[in-house]
Amino acid sequence: MTIKTAALKYHEDGRPGKIEVVATKSTITQRDLSLAYTPGVAAPCLEIKKDPILANKFTAKSNLVAVITNGTAVLGLGNIGPLAAKPVMEGKAVLFKRFSDIDVFDLELDTQNVDEFVKAVKLLEPTFGGINLEDIKAPECFEIEKRLKAEMKIPVFHDDQHGTAIISAAGLINAIEIVGKKRDKVKIVISGAGAAAFSCAGHYLNFGIKRENICMLDSQGVIYEGRTRGINKYKEKFMIKTRDRTLGDALNGADIFVGLSIGNILTGEMIRTMADYPIIFALANPDPEINYDDAVAARKDVLVATGRSDFPNQVNNVLGFPFIFRGALDVSAKTINTEMKIAASQALADLAKQDVPDSISSLYGKDRLKFGPEYIIPKPFDHRVLTSVALAVAKAAMDTGVAQKNINLDLYSDKLEARLGKSRELMREIINTAQNDPKRIVFPEGESDVVIRASVHIVQQKIAKPILLGNLDDIKKEAKRLDANLKGVELIDPSTSKYHQKYAEKLFERRQRKGITRRRAKVSIKRTNYFGSMMVQMGDADGILSGVTQNYADSIRPALQIMDLEPGIKNVAG
Repeated sequence: MTIKTAALKYHEDGRPGKIEVVATKSTITQRDLSLAYTPGVAAPCLEIKKDPILANKFTAKSNLVAVITNGTAVLGLGNIGPLAAKPVMEGKAVLFKRFSDIDVFDLELDTQNVDEFVKAVKLLEPTFGGINLEDIKAPECFEIEKRLKAEMKIPVFHDDQHGTAIISAAGLINAIEIVGKKRDKVKIVISGAGAAAFSCAGHYLNFGIKRENICMLDSQGVIYEGRTRGINKYKEKFMIKTRDRTLGDALNGADIFVGLSIGNILTGEMIRTMADYPIIFALANPDPEINYDDAVAARKDVLVATGRSDFPNQVNNVLGFPFIFRGALDVSAKTINTEMKIAASQALADLAKQDVPDSISSLYGKDRLKFGPEYIIPKPFDHRVLTSVALAVAKAAMDTGVAQKNINLDLYSDKLEARLGKSRELMREIINTAQNDPKRIVFPEGESDVVIRASVHIVQQKIAKPILLGNLDDIKKEAKRLDANLKGVELIDPSTSKYHQKYAEKLFERRQRKGITRRRAKVSIKRTNYFGSMMVQMGDADGILSGVTQNYADSIRPALQIMDLEPGIKNVAG
């Protein structure tokens, strides 16, 4: 089945389209209906009349976003009109719901007149908590967003501009760090002069990039001082004094290429003229400015990102808009300002540097995702993006005074976890309980890379005090290879531990009638499972976790031989 056939079948099967409206309250009985509608509904209506902010309490407004387009710049399809754009807007609605539990109405407006568009959207303000503008061509999109932000008291966000800027900035600042360059020194060439290009260039300035070091090109070449053809007020802001006229000219000696234009315009030869350790962000979709394989083949020192999911370093807007709106809605923000966008970029950049749980790596068929040239930005299915970005955005909104509601950020993190589903909500309750009284947990397989990385997460989340058993040099060597910081992790070598003699005597005492000699006890206690089980038995640890690299029998046998049973218990089962 071709992708076209599969996509048509996907959209057609069952209930046509991808979204529906579902009631969130019971409507089974007559009483339910009398509360949902007349006469009961009058009560919240009158409360909202007295205090409009109560609409967020009694209606779906605080979790409802409008995705609005006129279909003039749809994906790579161009001006296909509002009706043909509807499947894309429904898709956007699905992403909002899937990644941040935000409800969406998609609205397709049949007008290319800026005044008509602005008026139509402005009249909808009582309905929504936020407005996501989508697939509107430049330069009209700039005027539309500017006017709506000035005239409305809810967040208005043109994702084609700011989404790409926020996500690419996160990847860019990490990429610059990885290659060892300075932000205020790098020369950036941006191919494209549309909504995304202007927003990206402007947002990069917030992170120390110099305007004079940005060279922007449109379909007619470099936007240079003195050029008059094809120039508008937006391009004028990025005019530079230069003799470069073509993409090839501009890339000679450049540090970074950011492609926001069309596919297959960048060549390996151009990359070879760039400075040492060049950074390539080929973000045109579905065909990037240069194929990933061709880019990495051009030079061994190149770092490459694209907009595609089948290559490393995907710059994907889904890492932004669901979580940015989540944070803005939850504090009833009146707008999404520059500080909130900066916070979102920084949160993503910081998250990429954290150790990635194996559960996330496995989703992408990877043994491990690690911060470096092939992992500069988090993956869309990383559940930690929600808590990281939404929390950062909400905090920035409160710090800058655009939030109409202040929230407890510690409690907010728990609420965000709960939105990921009941299993995550249950896990959050368990984690909170563990954090209130962290236990000493011993890991006999302390030399395992899985255990070492798990111990780092345990310390970071403050859910326990991990103790790793094994050869100390081997543990430290493996931790260094994994770039794992063992601060807060206790390391014990059973062979040299001060507890060795004490534990050996205790083991001999317990097992001498089972055939073990004192000499055998001294040898056995050097084995990490025996040592760890004795730590628990003697009260030097609260629990033991084993079986990561060993089979069940070898893991459980020492515990059965060493640990006492609770009073009244005769059998142990697993």
